Amino acid sequence: MKVELQNLTKIFPSRNKKSGEEVVAVNNFNFTIPDGKLVGLLGPSGCGKSTTLYMISGLQKPSSGKIFFGDEDVTELTPENRGIGLVFQNYALYPHMTVKQNILFPLQNLRGADKLLKEEMLARAYEVAKLVQIDELMDRKPSELSGGQQQRVAIARALVKMPRVLLLDEPLSNLDARLRLQTREEIRRIQKETGITTIFVTHDQEEAMSISDVIVVMKLGVVQQTGKPQQIYDDPCNLFVAKFLGTPPINVFEGEVKAEKLYIGGECVLSVPGVADKAVYVGIRPEGFIPDENGGLSCEILGVDVMGRDVSIVSKNAAMLTPSVRSIVDADYSVAPDQKQIRYTLKPHKVFLFDKETEERIYFEVQ
Repeated sequence: MKVELQNLTKIFPSRNKKSGEEVVAVNNFNFTIPDGKLVGLLGPSGCGKSTTLYMISGLQKPSSGKIFFGDEDVTELTPENRGIGLVFQNYALYPHMTVKQNILFPLQNLRGADKLLKEEMLARAYEVAKLVQIDELMDRKPSELSGGQQQRVAIARALVKMPRVLLLDEPLSNLDARLRLQTREEIRRIQKETGITTIFVTHDQEEAMSISDVIVVMKLGVVQQTGKPQQIYDDPCNLFVAKFLGTPPINVFEGEVKAEKLYIGGECVLSVPGVADKAVYVGIRPEGFIPDENGGLSCEILGVDVMGRDVSIVSKNAAMLTPSVRSIVDADYSVAPDQKQIRYTLKPHKVFLFDKETEERIYFEVQ
C-alpha cells in the first residue's frame, strides 16, 4: 500500500499562555512511501517523527495537509478504519491475558462483514505467531516472556489484522543491545516476508540505516533529506545530516578555501576545484584518512584502539570542532609506542564542505 503525505503540518498550541507562541511539530511534510517498502523516520528527540507517525495512524489530526493510502484520502478517517497496525515502544500487552489471547484480541473486536469465525481467528493467530517465531509460547503470560519475546507478541498483534500499513514507534528502545540487534533483524525479515508497507520511527541512526529501504532525516519538524541509507551517508545535504549519520561520527574542523585549495589549521590538505575563497566547516568521515608521512594534515596522537580488521586512531588538531579526531585505518598500519604525531592524506570523496552561515553543503569536483 502506497502512503502519500501532502503538505502535512501539525501545530500544537503554546503551553505558555503569556507568550502564546505555537509549536510547529511537523512543518509541510511531503513524501511518498512506496508500496511494500520499509521507511525509517529518523531524527533527534522533538524532531516530529512520532507526531508524523501518529498523524498517519489517525491518533492525531493534522493541522493541515492530506494523507493518502493508495488513492484513498484517509485524513479524516478514524484509526480503526484506516487498516493500520501500530506497535508502541512499551509493548502495551494485556498482562492478565496469554500470548494467544493478546494476539486474538484485535480479531475478536471486528464487527460486521469483517467478523471472523472462531476457527478462522485461531488459524490466523497461529499463522502470525509462527511468522514472528513465538508459536511455542502461546499459553504464556507476558510476565513470563523476555523483552524481545514481548515485542514479538506486540508485532504479531499488529499483523494479525492484516493491516495495509504497519507503524512502529521506537519498538526497540526498551531492549538491551544484543536483543535490539536480534529484534531489528526480525523486523526486517517479517517485513520482507509479508510485503507490508512499514514506517519505522527511531532516533538511532544505526537502526534506521541497517533495516530501512529509505530513510527520512528530520530536524525541528522539517525534513532535511530523504534517500537510501548509504546514499545519504555518502552525500549529506547539510552539516546536521552529516553529523547525525555515521558511527563513529564524522570529524568536523574549521577550514578555509584559498585559490581552490582547502586549508585546515594553516595546512593545505586538499584541492577543491570550483569553490570560492571563504571560511568553511570541513567534515571528514573516519574512513577518509590515509596515514602518509607526506600527507597534508597533521594530528597529535592521543590513543590507538585495535579493533581486529582495522585500527581506530584517536588524535587532536587545533582546528577540530569535535571532541577528538577519530580515524579508521587498515590494521596493517602500526603506530609506534612512542609515536606522537601522525600525518594524513585525505580521500576526497570522504571530505565534505559546508557553508559556515547556512551549514548547507558546498560541492566541489572530486579529482
